[in-house]
Amino acid sequence: MAVIPDAPASSLTDDPMPPPSPYTPAAATALLPRRHLRAMLRFVRAAYALSQHPGYIEAITPALPTIARFDPGHAAVMMGYDFHLTPEGPRLIEINTNAGGALLAYIAHHPDFALPPEPSMRTSLLASRPARTLLGSFATELGLWRGGAPAKPQRLVILDDNPPGQYLYHEMATFAGLLQQWGVEATCADPAALTMTAAGVFLAEKPVAMIYNRHCDFYLAEPALAGLAAAYLARRVCLTPNPRAYGLLADKRRMILMSSPETLAAIGVPAVIRHCLEEVVPTTRLLADLDPETVWQERKAWVLKPVTAFSSRGVLVGEKMSRKRFLEQAPHTTLAQRLVPPSLTPVPGDDKPMKTDFRLFVYRDRVLGVGARLYRGQVTNLRTPGHGYGPVQVI
Repeated sequence: MAVIPDAPASSLTDDPMPPPSPYTPAAATALLPRRHLRAMLRFVRAAYALSQHPGYIEAITPALPTIARFDPGHAAVMMGYDFHLTPEGPRLIEINTNAGGALLAYIAHHPDFALPPEPSMRTSLLASRPARTLLGSFATELGLWRGGAPAKPQRLVILDDNPPGQYLYHEMATFAGLLQQWGVEATCADPAALTMTAAGVFLAEKPVAMIYNRHCDFYLAEPALAGLAAAYLARRVCLTPNPRAYGLLADKRRMILMSSPETLAAIGVPAVIRHCLEEVVPTTRLLADLDPETVWQERKAWVLKPVTAFSSRGVLVGEKMSRKRFLEQAPHTTLAQRLVPPSLTPVPGDDKPMKTDFRLFVYRDRVLGVGARLYRGQVTNLRTPGHGYGPVQVI
C-alpha cells in the first residue's frame, strides 16, 4: 500500500543535495490481515474523537505544560500510529506527532524511486489524488489557523535540529521538493537559521507562514526554540505538529488514561470509544504508581519507557533488564507498559523471521497510508542492511 503519491516527488531545486541516502528497503513483505487493518482504522477514529472530547481534555489539562494548554485551532500533519499485531488484534505501541518514514514506506512499494529523485524522474504530482490529499492536509491546517478556508502557505520551513545531519534528511528534502512543485517556497532549516520572536518567524528576513515541525523537542522547551514558542503563542506562525497535538495524544502518559476504561467512563467518554481503546491499548501505568517489587518479579511481562523518549531511546524490555538497570529508572518519568511482542515476517531464503511494526500515517482521523518496519534486535532499526520499511500486503 503506497503512502504518498504514485509518482516521485522532485528534489529541492534551489539548494544542493547531499549524497544519496544509504537507505534500502527491507526485502520481505509484511502481511496485514484486513480485519486487523479495520481495527487500526477504528482506533484512529476513536483516538481522534477522544482528543476532542471535553471530559478528556478537562481531565488531562492539569498535567499539560502551559504551552500545550494553548489551542491554536488546528491539528497536526503526518501523525504516526504504531502497532504490533497479536492473534486477538492490533495493539498500540505509541502515537507520534512528527512521524517520519512515509517516503521510506513509499520506496518499499516503488523500488525504482530514490531519495532524492533523479532529474529524469521529476514529474508533476499535483494531478494525483494522493498528492492532493497530502498537500490538502497542509492547506487545511493553515486555513484552520487563520479561521478561514484551506489555503496554500506562501513560505514553509521544515524544521529540525541540523537537518542535513538527520538520517531522514533526504525524506524531508523531498517533501520540500513536493511542496515547491505545489508553488510553496519550502526549505529545510535548523532553528538557528531562523529569526523567531513574538513578532513572527523569518527566514532570510522573509516571513514564514507555516512550519512543518520535525523537531523532537515536542513542548518547545529548549532555549533554541524559545523564539518559536513566543511566535506560536502570539499566533504569528502556523506550527504543525504543535505542542497541543502532542499533549493530547502523543505524550506517552496519555496511554495511562487510554488504558483505564473505568476512568474514561467516569469522565463521560462514550462507550463505543472506551471499548475500542480497551481492545487496542495495552495496560500502561506510571512506574511510581506500581509496586516496584511486583513489577520486578513480573518484569518479563513489562516494557519500561521514559515518558519523553523518542525513536525507542531508553526503552527496556523486562526480560533483558538487569536489577541494576531497573533500580536506575526514575519512577515518576518512566512508564510500565504490558509487553506486546512484535509480529514476525518470514524472510525469503532466511530461516529467521524479522520483527515487524506497522505504522499508520494519519491526518486528524483520516489515514493517509500504512507502512511496515522490519528489524531484528530489541527496537526498530533503519540503518542495518536488510532492516527498514518493507512492502505491506493486505490479506
